[in-house]
Amino acid sequence: MKEHLLVDGYNVIFHSPEFKDLEMDHARLRLIDTLINFAVLAGQQVTVVFDAHLVSGGVAHTETHGGVEVIYTGEGETADTVIERMAGKLSGSALVYVVTADYVEQRVILGQGAYRVPPAEFWERIRQIGRESRTYCPEKPADGYLENRLESSIRATLEAWRRKKK
Repeated sequence: MKEHLLVDGYNVIFHSPEFKDLEMDHARLRLIDTLINFAVLAGQQVTVVFDAHLVSGGVAHTETHGGVEVIYTGEGETADTVIERMAGKLSGSALVYVVTADYVEQRVILGQGAYRVPPAEFWERIRQIGRESRTYCPEKPADGYLENRLESSIRATLEAWRRKKK
């Protein structure tokens, strides 16, 4: 079953020490970049939602950055309502995880069959995946070749036969 991560963008920014000294535009871009890397390393579909419910004349729109879906809500619509709606639709066909510190939101999405992930736990998962990606060393492609796994005496015999046929 595929996995889908829904992130309440501003909620994560406001509850994460990683963003405390950044301007909002920079924090938003940094979060998106972090989610792009996370999506690739974790193999999850990621959607981040930023709400504009208090922005006068704000128009809802969706963008895609590096495979991450970025949703900006319109005026009068919160990220919570978008996330709740998406969690309800996705939970039947995917494992859905929602990153938010909002207790009420966590209760609602749990009722819809999604899993809650507090921001602190999410950042720990990001650090863990980063460590794993740096320590993972796939075997050299040549190590998988049969000739490199044969005993040296057998390899010498086969090499002698190969040279004899020329």
